Amino acid sequence: MARDLVDEGTPLQLNDVARRAGLGVGTIYRHFPTAEALLEAVATPCLEALAAHGEKALADDNPGRGLADFLTRTIEAQVTDASLATVTASATDALPRTTELKRTLWPVGGRLLDRARDAGVVRPDLTSDDLVPLMCGVAYAANVHSVSTARIESARRYLTALLEGVCVPAHDGAGKDPGPETRAGQTP
Repeated sequence: MARDLVDEGTPLQLNDVARRAGLGVGTIYRHFPTAEALLEAVATPCLEALAAHGEKALADDNPGRGLADFLTRTIEAQVTDASLATVTASATDALPRTTELKRTLWPVGGRLLDRARDAGVVRPDLTSDDLVPLMCGVAYAANVHSVSTARIESARRYLTALLEGVCVPAHDGAGKDPGPETRAGQTP
C-alpha cells in the first residue's frame, strides 16, 4: 500500500496508508511512528539489494566492469524505486537499519572507483565526491526527460555516455580505441 503511494508520487501520510490498507491508524503508528520510518521501510529491500550487489561488484576481478555494473544497478534502482532518492538524500534516519545500510553502501562506490582508478580505466581526477552528483544527474535526467516505460533504457543510455566521458582512452595494438565497454571492463 505504501509502495503504491510512493510510486504515485504521493507524499506519505500515515492516515492515507491506514485507510487504503483497511487498517486502523493506531496499527500503522504502532509499526511506523513517522512517515519517514514507513518510507525507509519501503526503501529497505532496495538498499539491501544494492549493498549485496556492491559486495559482488567488489569481488569482480575486473575493476572497470565491477564499477560499471554497480553504477548500472544503482541507476536502475534510482529510476524504479521512488523511495530511494528521498531516503538516501536524508541527513537523518528514522530507522537504525537505514543507517546501517547507508554506512555499508556509501563506501562501496568509492572503493569500486578507487579500484578502477588504480587499474587505469577511469580518469585519475575522478573522485567519489564527483560520483554521487554525476549519478544523481543521470537519474534526474532519466526521470524528468523519459516516459515512465522508458526510464531504465534512458538511464542506461545516459550512464553509458557518462562512463564514456570518465573512462581513460585505451588503445589496442593497432592504435584503435576498443570502445567504452571494453575500457569500462566489459567484454566486447
